[in-house]
Amino acid sequence: MTTTTDASLLDLPYDGLAPTATADFNRDGFIHLSGVLDAKTIAEYEPTITSEVIRLNTQDLPLAERDTYGKAFLQVGNLWRENEKVKELVFSRRLAGIAARLLGVHSVRLYHDQALYKEPSGGITPWHADQYYWPLSSDRCLTIWLPLQETPLEMGPLAFARGSHNFAFGRDLAISDESEERLKQAVAEQNFEDVVEPFALGDATFHRGWTFHHAGPNRGTVPRRVMTVIYMDADIRITEPTNDHQKDDLSWMPGAVIGQVADTPLTPVLYDARH
Repeated sequence: MTTTTDASLLDLPYDGLAPTATADFNRDGFIHLSGVLDAKTIAEYEPTITSEVIRLNTQDLPLAERDTYGKAFLQVGNLWRENEKVKELVFSRRLAGIAARLLGVHSVRLYHDQALYKEPSGGITPWHADQYYWPLSSDRCLTIWLPLQETPLEMGPLAFARGSHNFAFGRDLAISDESEERLKQAVAEQNFEDVVEPFALGDATFHRGWTFHHAGPNRGTVPRRVMTVIYMDADIRITEPTNDHQKDDLSWMPGAVIGQVADTPLTPVLYDARH
């Protein structure tokens, strides 16, 4: 791995967490942080991530011919396996250290990464909870949502239903028109605050696996470029899949054994506070 002054930020501890951050995260199910990365670091990695998304994207239908999910974003996963530069970002101790502190665990391992690019005129991202897709034994898992540009409201930033990770309804819904309709109604009925905020360059959010979230359409003129990484408690175990999507997600963990710790070649430990 090539070490540069900019890249070294990825290994430096983040000092922006308030003393109450872990408690706030447990209460709200998400947190919006400023200055997670700086402009120079994002400028160093964004072109490579964008180039890889263009190279690896398999969506070739025009927007008008796609379903709701297809209109939401271009989605490319496990970019770290395709490009060493992207791997530097995905394996960042800085980012993984934040994840561990928010989850209240000593160490976290990688589940996988995903680039999510919402094209100009791209549609909504329906309400959903990510952990519907994950065959994991606990809720000690989260996602960082890291925009690679300033993200004003018109570009469709990610938005969260505050406290919804403690609400059991809707956990059987895949991301779809149905999840949008039913969860939007449930969020309103339960009086969960729908927190919609713009992102400055370098901002990032972290959200729990069961936190309901969504995004508006991209009314801007350029793609909404976002990199995500999913982290899980290093001691989390793999569970018997409860739906076909979870069966498919076992492919992120080749050689995984039901009931055992999710320790596979593609799910390495990225941060351990004890070492």
